[in-house]
Amino acid sequence: MKERWIRNSLVITATILWIKTYVVYKLSFNLPTSNWIQELILIINPLSSVIFTMALVFLFPKKLQKRMTWILALIFSIVLYSNTLYYRFFNDFITVPVLFQTNNVGDIGNSLVAQTYWYDIFFFLDIIVISYFVKRGTLKPSSFTNKSFMKLAIIATLFLAINLGLAESERPQLLTRTFDRELLVKNLGTYNYHVYDLLLQSKTKAQKALANNSDVEEIIEYTKNKDVPVNDELYGIAEGKNIILISMESTQQFVIGKEVRGKEITPFLNDFIKDSYYFDNFYHQTGQGKTSDSEFLLDNSLYPLPRGAVFQTHPLNEYFATPEILKKQGYHSAVFHGNNKSFWNRDIMYNTMGYDEYISQEYYTINENNQINYGLKDRPFFKQSMDYLSEMSQPFYSRFITLTNHHPYKYDESDQLVPTFETNDPIVDRYPVTVSYTDKAIKEFIGQLKANGLYENSVIIIYGDHYGISERHNDALAQVLNKEEITPYDNVQLQRVPLIIHIPGQKGKTISKVSGQIDLKPTILNLLGIGQQGIQFGTDLFSEQHKNVAIFRDRSVVTDAYVYTKDTCYDRASGAEVNPESCTEAQQHLQELELSDSLIYGDLLRFLNMARNN
Repeated sequence: MKERWIRNSLVITATILWIKTYVVYKLSFNLPTSNWIQELILIINPLSSVIFTMALVFLFPKKLQKRMTWILALIFSIVLYSNTLYYRFFNDFITVPVLFQTNNVGDIGNSLVAQTYWYDIFFFLDIIVISYFVKRGTLKPSSFTNKSFMKLAIIATLFLAINLGLAESERPQLLTRTFDRELLVKNLGTYNYHVYDLLLQSKTKAQKALANNSDVEEIIEYTKNKDVPVNDELYGIAEGKNIILISMESTQQFVIGKEVRGKEITPFLNDFIKDSYYFDNFYHQTGQGKTSDSEFLLDNSLYPLPRGAVFQTHPLNEYFATPEILKKQGYHSAVFHGNNKSFWNRDIMYNTMGYDEYISQEYYTINENNQINYGLKDRPFFKQSMDYLSEMSQPFYSRFITLTNHHPYKYDESDQLVPTFETNDPIVDRYPVTVSYTDKAIKEFIGQLKANGLYENSVIIIYGDHYGISERHNDALAQVLNKEEITPYDNVQLQRVPLIIHIPGQKGKTISKVSGQIDLKPTILNLLGIGQQGIQFGTDLFSEQHKNVAIFRDRSVVTDAYVYTKDTCYDRASGAEVNPESCTEAQQHLQELELSDSLIYGDLLRFLNMARNN
């Protein structure tokens, strides 16, 4: 009996990989099942890819077959573990565009380390077992390689057909739901999902070659119909003034006004809001590109892509971004960031969008005392940036990207201004400390603007770029928010980020309109008296007829009355589930995502630019 098992080492390898994948599904990924059919799908979905991969062994010369069995098993383990690390950080799965973001890996080392645990060694222990059987056994029947390949390929195809049939019965039109990667993995399996992702990547690559100027007409018509009247009192109120944007890394709205054991987390922002317009229902709309997606949204009023980051995948497209528009109005534009210039491909993308300067890591004095996580701490960052800003020709359009409040939220004890949360989740517990540090850094920067005579001639816009605490930490976050649990409705509400717009001479006011980062470009242009330029999906936040809607990349939608997420409709005020038909109108807004995607994949703005240049 023992000899038979050793002899059939390929069967043992396939069995180990199958069981291992299912165990990872249950322990590492959050893939809930609600009935026995869904559980059966989860059990069988690795089989087709595992069996077909083992079949590939027979296409190699006999002397290489053992080695290839081991190599293929190792590749499976690497794929599983890579997705596990990514899922722990982003609550998402890797896509092909993400794989090409290799220049970011070195800069997120701390976050990767924070997601690595001692028990991760078990991801690769099976390779030792497989190595033993591969070394001792044979790949019977290796004398009939072609026939063996065909047999296993047919078996794999049968399992795939059964898998797809069951999945389609549970989730009709599954393959059209490319935005829901968790659903795809749960039904197709990790490995089949990656094959499908490759096919999607090939399809999107072809869109630019096949595009023509007629493709942009539908988008032009749609965005024209979205245009809203300006606010007569505020239109042009900031004409000729500087625009200063401060991007607050990973800052969610729930920290505003919140205390930790009697200490305000954001004491300065709490006061600054009183003299500014504060939007308390403002949502981030980023995807896999995180901070770079927020920048893209802000400057273009287009949605980020469902897979990867626009900054990485389409940096040479034609865009009609705010810096390019303002250049024609005599504005000088610059971005300040204490990180290396190539992170998120910013050095190329900023040039594409028309920025005049990028003040990156090389411009700052950085040493072991003033850096943490990914570069320069926020307080020295603002202080050193002021040297460049004070010399910049006016009017200017400038954005400052903070980074101290970045996962895993490390800090030096000397910088701690507030106590930690007490949830026994170190990520959540450290979060208020780094948020508070950024708050103090912004306070000092505003003081510097006043000292340098820039404050009264500048519109200051402070906003959160994306969420800071992922769904993986919901249990701890529920403790912080005094909730029994974090529901899907709560998860949507937690995507709110601060938006503060300070206009010289204007009194403070809280505005509760539903809005998102896509609305910032038209808002800024109208404050400057420039008006709508090119194609934009957002609407002016100050307009009485602002479209009160926020659309997310996971296809959740928030409107005045409802929250639609994960195929469920909620009353926005109470959070109670309501009749799904109530969200029919909300779902109609989702066409914006397809229109924006086609514009980027097809590089359709080049046709507008051609017409403009002619």
